[in-house]
Amino acid sequence: MRSLISRQKYLPNINYVVSVYGFPRRNIFIDSETTPNPHSMKFKPGREVLSEEHGTGMYFQSNGTDSYREISKSPLAKALFSVSGVKSVFLGRDFITITKQSDESWLPLKPQLFSAIMDFFAENKPVMTSITQEGVSDTTILDTDDEIVATIKELMETRIRPSVQEDGGDIFYEGFDPITGLVKVRLAGSCVGCPSSTVTVCSYH
Repeated sequence: MRSLISRQKYLPNINYVVSVYGFPRRNIFIDSETTPNPHSMKFKPGREVLSEEHGTGMYFQSNGTDSYREISKSPLAKALFSVSGVKSVFLGRDFITITKQSDESWLPLKPQLFSAIMDFFAENKPVMTSITQEGVSDTTILDTDDEIVATIKELMETRIRPSVQEDGGDIFYEGFDPITGLVKVRLAGSCVGCPSSTVTVCSYH
């Protein structure tokens, strides 16, 4: 398996054959895409990554006081953080966005990440070990939301979120101040630290 990774590490798409004692068990096709953020890369394993019960996405960072506890909720995130040089991991519905440390190079990291993703799904481990509140996400329109907040949530869910997820990121609604008219959001995945993120959000102003 190591020689296979070595021969194909310069290719953007790799079709891995998972074997047990030399006998093929399954094929895993992992597609990788660049994002507007040069430090983030999007990986698509050709299968569901995050089920609907966990919301639209889960974001994990390697810094912060609660980072270890949060990362431990996802065996997949934990496996990816075991690769040296990984700064953050975002799990989307059918993709994984990995952000590297700014001083790291993708050349040695990519084959290691391909291998970590391949091994994880080959072992059929659960992506998450805990479930979020069923049916409720940041853009779920609640009975207590006024018309403005409901409109903001609908806009984020139907227009903004699909756009940023296409680039390997996500955006989460965190609040609206009716006095200032400002909407508070939280960026995740490739959107964090990306020069294009401000332009993307402001284009829906």
